[in-house]
Amino acid sequence: MKRFLATLAVMLTLALGASPVLAQQPFAAAATVNGQAITNFQVQQRAQFFALLRAPNSDFEGAKDVMIDETLQVQAARAAGIQITPDQLDVGMVEFASRANLEPDQFIAVLEQNGLAPETFRDFVRNNIYWRTLIQQRFGPRARPTDTEVERALARGGSGGVRVLISEIALPLTPETQPEVQALAQRLSDTISGQAAFEQAARTYSKSRTAPSGGRLNYLSLAELSPQIASQVLTLGPGEVSDPVNLGSFIGLFLLRDLEETGTTLPETLSIDYAEYLIAGGRTAEALTAADRLRDRVDVCDDLYGVALNAPEGTLTRAVLPTSEIPADLRQELAKLDEGEASTLLTRDGYLRFVMMCGRVIEPSEEAFESLGQQLLNQRLGNYADSYLDELRADAIIEQ
Repeated sequence: MKRFLATLAVMLTLALGASPVLAQQPFAAAATVNGQAITNFQVQQRAQFFALLRAPNSDFEGAKDVMIDETLQVQAARAAGIQITPDQLDVGMVEFASRANLEPDQFIAVLEQNGLAPETFRDFVRNNIYWRTLIQQRFGPRARPTDTEVERALARGGSGGVRVLISEIALPLTPETQPEVQALAQRLSDTISGQAAFEQAARTYSKSRTAPSGGRLNYLSLAELSPQIASQVLTLGPGEVSDPVNLGSFIGLFLLRDLEETGTTLPETLSIDYAEYLIAGGRTAEALTAADRLRDRVDVCDDLYGVALNAPEGTLTRAVLPTSEIPADLRQELAKLDEGEASTLLTRDGYLRFVMMCGRVIEPSEEAFESLGQQLLNQRLGNYADSYLDELRADAIIEQ
């Protein structure tokens, strides 16, 4: 504890710097918000506080902008009749100080020893409680997701600990074309540099349904990707291209556009309900034309039963399998599809495979369900809060 306090004191000493403005006019207004003044002293104190926390906006102008926003937020909360009790403030201060393994009195004592007023800490905590209470009161009911929305987000992989935003180039393989396709894939992997070049190559060479958009895919969780692809993608930096990944019926190249950690747990089980209709001819023009006609005839997987009524046995199959049991090439195609969408990239034994997504089946743990529900709620409240603050700023009279 003594070592931490000493370190904290040094950090504060380094953070303290006499602003010329503060030295001359410490209690003059740095800004006024709807007639309410924010003094130079308050702004300088807040800047030093942020410097201690190693937080953004630790310069005078940045801290002033934050305090203007907080003033608007507190004014709106008070106008809505919100009041913060001493007990609420105490709880907030305890929670904040505990992040440094300190009691509030210990934290305040260190601040005072180095020229920071206790009010700086109290006001920071109090203002955040005001705003959080207002946003929850004003937007909480409409922001709360329904069970169906949480289930849909889980099914789309929204609960995965890591999501990736990737682009793809898919090069179909046949025994006759394998040497040529492997050479092309390696050449593209070695020579493509950057997203623009990758997207041009996707439009030129890829046979995936994503080719017209430069191979762009929406966010996918790592749980949906085959292990071969996931292991490659995790080694990439944004804008980098993977080595060729042979998935059996095609070779894939992948460019990482973004990676996001969601911080929530995975579903216990994610299974895919899918249908596969075989069209004779492989990737011939006639088979692809027949697939386009089939796509126009069916909206959901159940429609395929009518199409296959007089077809040979084995033409249509439907299965519900855990993602871990689905072959890599099929798993990658299904990961890209929404319910009712179909892919015609894959072939087998001289047939074109018309693969249709019927639905995702999840059995999430209670923890995963509640965690994702809270995450969705927080995201929506954050969006509401940002928009509401923009409105408050637009309607305010701010002088600096």
